[in-house]
Amino acid sequence: MSQFSANDLHELYLQKGHLTQDEAYHWFDVLETVEMEQIWGKWCGSELPSGHPMDGLLRLTRWYGKEFLDAETVHPLLFETRNGRQFAANPGLIPLTLPFQLIPWRVVRPLFALVSPLIRTRSSKARLRMVEHRGRVSAAMVYDQKAIIDHFRRIDEDTLLGVMDFKNQHELGFFFILRRVQE
Repeated sequence: MSQFSANDLHELYLQKGHLTQDEAYHWFDVLETVEMEQIWGKWCGSELPSGHPMDGLLRLTRWYGKEFLDAETVHPLLFETRNGRQFAANPGLIPLTLPFQLIPWRVVRPLFALVSPLIRTRSSKARLRMVEHRGRVSAAMVYDQKAIIDHFRRIDEDTLLGVMDFKNQHELGFFFILRRVQE
């Protein structure tokens, strides 16, 4: 795997539409770190399928992305309504450690539509810190109510690769890509 550069792995992902866990972690490891101030703003997200049980779940819930206003004010989960409006959700009210592989996917979107009014929030539910992960220090989002840290590396000026690091589940990461929203 060490023969692949960051660009090679990006091309591999674009060709295949997914990566293995090893390929995704290798890509993450060879990318540049990012400073907190470099990620202020709103970011549109997409999943990077890599064999994690949550692969496909955020797409079904109309996940939009994340918003970083400053180090202490972060909206970790933005979702989009059917009419294109965005809302921030409280991750403390969303079970993120269920046995996702056992959930029938056809019930996810209607169930999420039912509970979305109950999980909306206007208050920040995460913060940014510089955190060491896999041997390097980079910007990371620390959830206020969950034992999860999202670690970020830079693909380019306006694109980040992120990995959700669940406490006690370090061997399996949930990977996603964030693209800066130009407003």
